[in-house]
Amino acid sequence: MTSGSAIATKLAGWAGRVERALERALPGADQEPTRLHSAMRYSALGGGKRIRPALVYATGELLGIDPAELDAAAAAIEMIHVYSLVHDDLPAMDDDEFRRGRLTCHRQFDEATAILAGDALQVLAFSTLAASGADPARRLAMIDLVARASGTRGMAGGQAIDLAAAGRVLTVPELEHMHRLKTGELLKAAVLLPAALVDLGPAERARLDRFGAALGLAFQIVDDLLDVTGDPKLLGKATGADEARGKPTYPALVGIEAATARAAALHAEAAAELAPFGAPAGSLLALADFLTRRVS
Repeated sequence: MTSGSAIATKLAGWAGRVERALERALPGADQEPTRLHSAMRYSALGGGKRIRPALVYATGELLGIDPAELDAAAAAIEMIHVYSLVHDDLPAMDDDEFRRGRLTCHRQFDEATAILAGDALQVLAFSTLAASGADPARRLAMIDLVARASGTRGMAGGQAIDLAAAGRVLTVPELEHMHRLKTGELLKAAVLLPAALVDLGPAERARLDRFGAALGLAFQIVDDLLDVTGDPKLLGKATGADEARGKPTYPALVGIEAATARAAALHAEAAAELAPFGAPAGSLLALADFLTRRVS
């Protein structure tokens, strides 16, 4: 088991590692078109906890993979996440002014540049995976994994359901389905990317799949809770936005107490899936603890 202070140190190390990988992958701000490249760098290098790359590196630790072999996957999954944030913040979507304590991309630059920056980050993610040093079949598997998690059966599909559901009352199964697509699939992909680089048995892979699914849903429920109870200074963005927009959330549907209990139950499910891996899963388990008990 990895202690809280130890996982905090590892998180900082993983964040620094993926930051360097992103720096290598991104075009320089002095390269034409400079405004677009500046917007990409502003968004991708703008800090954040780097949770998805951390899941890549922590799962890689469980599987005994050299972190250097995971840099492309970690950078790619973060670029997909950042592109989604840039687009989510746009006036046509969530219309947010701040992200990670700074002006959102479209506020710092302009809407058209933000749209293009998101587009470019998305395709750069796949280019980064394609150029990784892995065996071609394994590269293809990673590209397919991220594509599925990002598309209509994943993040984009979940976002579409979220937009269509504004002002409506969803059932708990409908809400969980939306959350699993919108947030959970990309988090699960971060866990499964390292598994694509090794020969893993079907039982072990299924355990990682179930772990990622449980953690992904728990993470989004905690995110919903923080929008109600969180400190905007710690979050780096305004709270109460979901309620103001009439968006379906776990606390709005079942209440804070029941939402907290559901997140705890999902955390227990995720932890149980890691138990057979023993000590090598220590960092991944500690990361799951951190993500489901965070305050920002």
